[in-house]
Amino acid sequence: MDDESNPPLMDTYKHLFGKNPHSLLEAAAGADADECDLPVIDLAVLEQGVDAAAAELCRAEIVRAASEWGFFQVTNHGVPQALLDSLHDEQVRVFRRPFQRKVGQPLLDFSPESYRWGSPNATSLEQLSWSEAYHIPMTPPSTAKHDDQDPTVDEDDNHTRYVIEEVSTAMSQLAQQLASILIRGLHGDDDEIMMSCTRSTCFLRLNRYPPCRGGGGAFGLCPHTDSDFLTILRPQDGVGGLQLLKAARWLTVKPSPGALVVNIGDLLQAWSNDVYWSVEHRVVAHAARERFSFAFFLCPSYDTVIRPSRRPEGNQIDSMYRSFTFGEYRSQIREDVRLTGRKIGLPRFHRHAPSPAATRELQPRAYETS
Repeated sequence: MDDESNPPLMDTYKHLFGKNPHSLLEAAAGADADECDLPVIDLAVLEQGVDAAAAELCRAEIVRAASEWGFFQVTNHGVPQALLDSLHDEQVRVFRRPFQRKVGQPLLDFSPESYRWGSPNATSLEQLSWSEAYHIPMTPPSTAKHDDQDPTVDEDDNHTRYVIEEVSTAMSQLAQQLASILIRGLHGDDDEIMMSCTRSTCFLRLNRYPPCRGGGGAFGLCPHTDSDFLTILRPQDGVGGLQLLKAARWLTVKPSPGALVVNIGDLLQAWSNDVYWSVEHRVVAHAARERFSFAFFLCPSYDTVIRPSRRPEGNQIDSMYRSFTFGEYRSQIREDVRLTGRKIGLPRFHRHAPSPAATRELQPRAYETS
């Protein structure tokens, strides 16, 4: 890729490489040998007219995967492959624009802040994300008329807008379907949560991970958990690099052709009283090849209250977490990142949380990147 398009990652963060403990990325490289086969769940049986017993078995597999892994893959998910490929082509095109244009000229009519790169608060290589991204809110489609005969209208931008809207709509429907299955799987009422997760509260993120030729390499996306209900990711384009933490070991995700990767977010872990797990994950930057991915984040409105449910099957244990709003959760994350450079996350909201002095000794789960 032309250097004119790349963000100045090395010029900005080269001082961090001098602090790099070699064990950091040696451990990441070592995880390449430890591939994991995530559960792969075929959603075709959920279509109307298919055997009810098979559909119930499929829903049980989703609940089990969310409980045991926090990650799983889905096939026959209803998002057309051609549409996913079109979005990949569009994100390659927009990331190919000169860096100064990406910084100075918003993509379509999105906020200038939607384009982000690096990690402004990083004080160590562990906190650095060697990447650039567009964070795109799922606001209602523009009502402006796009006239193909108008010479001021960029035809490529019109197509980018169309593809983003089509993908976000399909991803939203899939996320709502999966979240509903997971909530009902614990005998919960999905109406309140589903009504709070509207198009305007969710967002799509387009990611690009440039090659990292620095000594020892870097994380394309540093270790983190997602602060939403549910994330759906198209993670692979033949380069790889997605890893997750399981039983204190980093494992590389082995992709399944045509599948989308689903992972549980912090809010669903809290709601489920730790039945479902928001698993720490990361991306390792490749030394020679760039990588693209995109993700849909199912988020509620900021005033949505997360009320931990009781365990299923009559195990009426106390709630693990106190009730909190999504806005309160995000504010606490931002404050922790500002003060410590890291996200502490759910331990802040345990019902029997430690004192403020003890909290300073908490090991943060992940650096906040979204």
